[in-house]
Amino acid sequence: MCRSLAGRRAFTSPAQLTHGQSVCRPAAAPCRAMRVAAAAASSKAQQQQHPGSMLAAAALAAAVLTSPLTAAAAESVPTVYFGNGCFWGRQKDFVDTEKALGRTNPAAISALVGYAGGKQAGPDGKVCYYYNADPRTIYERLGHAEVVQVALSDEQQSAEEEFRTFAKTYFTDFQKAPGGHGMMRLDPQDSGAGYRNVVGLPGGVNSPYFKFLQEANVNNMELRVGRGNVYEQGVPKEGDDINVVWVVDSNELPFYRAEVYHQFHNGLGKQFSPQYTRELKSAVAAQGKIGPTGCLELPF
Repeated sequence: MCRSLAGRRAFTSPAQLTHGQSVCRPAAAPCRAMRVAAAAASSKAQQQQHPGSMLAAAALAAAVLTSPLTAAAAESVPTVYFGNGCFWGRQKDFVDTEKALGRTNPAAISALVGYAGGKQAGPDGKVCYYYNADPRTIYERLGHAEVVQVALSDEQQSAEEEFRTFAKTYFTDFQKAPGGHGMMRLDPQDSGAGYRNVVGLPGGVNSPYFKFLQEANVNNMELRVGRGNVYEQGVPKEGDDINVVWVVDSNELPFYRAEVYHQFHNGLGKQFSPQYTRELKSAVAAQGKIGPTGCLELPF
C-alpha cells in the first residue's frame, strides 16, 4: 500500500497484472468507499421511508429484463459525452438541463452514465465498474473515465443550441483551485484518471461543436487534444490534471453504458427525489435505454 501527503494507494495497471507489480497513483478509493456506504444507507432508508420501494424495485427489474435495448435507434442520434468526477451527481445536472430544454417527457431524457475515453475494452467488449469479478473489464484499468452521455437533435441548428447549453452546464461544475492554479472539479476527493475531465465529440477538436465548447469555457481551462488513455508502466497517458479538459473523438473512443445500478442514482452526499431515482429510472428502463450490460449488477 502506497502512502503520501496526497493520499495515494497501490494501483495495478493492465500490463502489470501479468507481472504482479504495483505502482502509486492518486487514490480513487474515496468515491468507491462512499458509494458502498451510500448504497447501504440509501437502501435501508428507502425501505423504512417508502414501504412500496421494494415493489418499485421489482417493477424496475421487470422493465429492465423485458425491454429490448434500442441500440440501433440510439446510434442514429448524434451524441456527446462529458466527464468530470463521479458521474452520479453529474447525471442529475444533465437531466435537469434536458428538462430545461423542454425534454419533460421521460422518453426524451437521454442523459446516461457510462465509461469512455480509453482505447480498450475487456473480454466480450465489456467495460465495467470495480465490483465486477474479472479485473480485465474494470473501466479505469482499461483507460476509461466516468462520463455522462447526452443526445443531440438530428437537426443541426437545434443540435448546436443544445450543445451550447450542455457545455455551459459542464463548465459550471468546476471551482477555483487553491493557490490560483486554474480550475478543479467540485468533488476533488475523486482523483485519478478514472475521474479526469474529458469531453467526447464526434470528430474531437475537428468537430463543428468544438467552437461552442471553447465559447462555454469561460474559465479558460486548457482544452487538450486526447487520443485515448492507456497506461504505460502504470502511468496514464491522459491523466487527471488540474485545469485540463481532454477533448477526444467520440467516434474513435465510444461510450460504454454503465450498469443499471449506477443510473439515476443519488449523488455523493446528496439525496435526490424518488421521482428521479425510481420513477424516472423505471420509465427510462421501460424505454429500453438502460438494461443489462454483461457486468455485475447490484440491488441498489
